Amino acid sequence: MRIATWNVNGLRAALRKGFPEHLERIAPDVLMLQEVRALPEQLPKAWQEPEGWHATWHPAEKKGYAGTAIWTKEKHEVIARGIEGDDVDPEGRVLTAKYNGAICSSIYLPSGSSGDHRQAEKEKWMEIFRPWADGMKRKRSAVVLGGDFNIAHTTKDIFYAKSNEKNSGFLPHEREWMGALIESGWQDFVREEAGDVDGPYTWWSNRGKARELDRGWRIDYLLGNKQANEIAGKIWVDREAGLACSDHAPVILELD
Repeated sequence: MRIATWNVNGLRAALRKGFPEHLERIAPDVLMLQEVRALPEQLPKAWQEPEGWHATWHPAEKKGYAGTAIWTKEKHEVIARGIEGDDVDPEGRVLTAKYNGAICSSIYLPSGSSGDHRQAEKEKWMEIFRPWADGMKRKRSAVVLGGDFNIAHTTKDIFYAKSNEKNSGFLPHEREWMGALIESGWQDFVREEAGDVDGPYTWWSNRGKARELDRGWRIDYLLGNKQANEIAGKIWVDREAGLACSDHAPVILELD
């Protein structure tokens, strides 16, 4: 079973930039989307109920903002929207479903880069996210948390580490939080596969030549509990699709 997570930075725009072709090439069984930024009825008619997929949408109440979705090749069971109960998530940040025995959560944690008020919202999410993740980790099923966490964990996960030490997404307490989350029992599949190297990055600024020169951040993750780690196979970042359709690359995992 192939699982992909992808922040598409607006699905309507991604559809115009080659998303369908890259999706066909990547060929996931489970697709977790973030930053959909559209209600289903705002999408082109063919993509409101995409052919060949069973889609669950969790849009933000604010139009054109945030939102997550999960698409699967066969029917899935929706477990929850949000992390404190169904529908208690006005920005559409977390969507969880069960498919073929595995539990998958599409996650889009807030960015704090636009100001102190958004950083405060991000830190509120960080506070409530960890207990929820601890509960998810203990489930008997394989559990995969996939999405844009808006935090680069270590200096290996960001090209310009020194100059970003005081910026949201690479603040010391954010990095500590991310490290504690992983060390609590979640496998960071990409880092385990890549080893002690810089990158692979999953997000690039549109400024300068960051995209062209691959000077980015790794803020998109696939994390697995013990049961998922036992059946994990190949993991990779598809930079080609990211550069074509979004400012984020999809991250893909195969489970046996």
